[in-house]
Amino acid sequence: MREPLISVRDLRVQFHTYAGVVNALNGVSFDLYPGEVFGLVGETGCGKSVTGLALLQLIPPPGEIVGGQILYCGQDLRTLPPAQMRSLRGGKIAMVFQDPAAALNPVFTVGEQMEMVIRQHRRVSRRDARRQAAEMLRAVGMPDPLRILNAYPHELSGGMQQRVMIAIALSSGAEVLVADEPTTALDVTIQAQILDLLVSLKKERGIAILLITHNLGVVAETCDRVGVLYAGSVMEMGPTTAIFREMKHPYTQGLLAAIPHAERRGRFLSAIPGSVPSGLQIPPGCPFHPRCAFAWDECRNEIPSLLPVDEGHWVACHLYGRGRR
Repeated sequence: MREPLISVRDLRVQFHTYAGVVNALNGVSFDLYPGEVFGLVGETGCGKSVTGLALLQLIPPPGEIVGGQILYCGQDLRTLPPAQMRSLRGGKIAMVFQDPAAALNPVFTVGEQMEMVIRQHRRVSRRDARRQAAEMLRAVGMPDPLRILNAYPHELSGGMQQRVMIAIALSSGAEVLVADEPTTALDVTIQAQILDLLVSLKKERGIAILLITHNLGVVAETCDRVGVLYAGSVMEMGPTTAIFREMKHPYTQGLLAAIPHAERRGRFLSAIPGSVPSGLQIPPGCPFHPRCAFAWDECRNEIPSLLPVDEGHWVACHLYGRGRR
């Protein structure tokens, strides 16, 4: 039985605002294993990016993690002193942000930024750091890495910037990669190249990847397992093939029904009525019940537990509790 690299247990995150307390995550739990891509999907505002930031202890004020555990190789990251967490962050656990142009420093060359990261986590000379940076750029498929090292971020295309971000994330030997919408700002062809790169890194280096996205097509092509988030809670989780072939939760069914298909040409797209609730006012019971066509009294009053419905396939829905379906 494989041991997970990352185990998230009952993770809860709140943001304290003038309007009140925003409950961004409400008991999120999942495992991330070596050599797999685990996808987190859901509508905007469901808590996907907050989950990724929480893994690296980067929740910005006025937010804070108020409950749960984030275990890396069995060690709770929430209990680590700041210096030790800084060593892990960017070293063993790295993040690729959705906007590389904003994440890269415009006043330093690519080489300078990569060298700083490498020397932060490894005791090497500047010359060795530059050599390792060039090797990592080659590993992510960058043409003419020596030229790229001397370039500034604005001199690169969006796809090249994102490859640089992945190279920086992996330059210190990261075992876990958190990729937050890594293809959002890219055209379709470059998106495919970046996703192929992530899959190849998973296979060749055994890296565990948490892929945060709202694109179900990306999930179908890239992820081994997937978790569906809604209003800061996991609605469904399981192998990607099981989720797409035998989706159980009404929310997952609604998301998949809204995907355009060639055979539906000329018809109106299906849509889930309503919108994601504000974290200030999470509905009682199942958070999805105000938008669910199958909701009944228990859904409005009792929060459903995440229950197994098949091997590795879990769903949080009262329709599957107590043998109803």
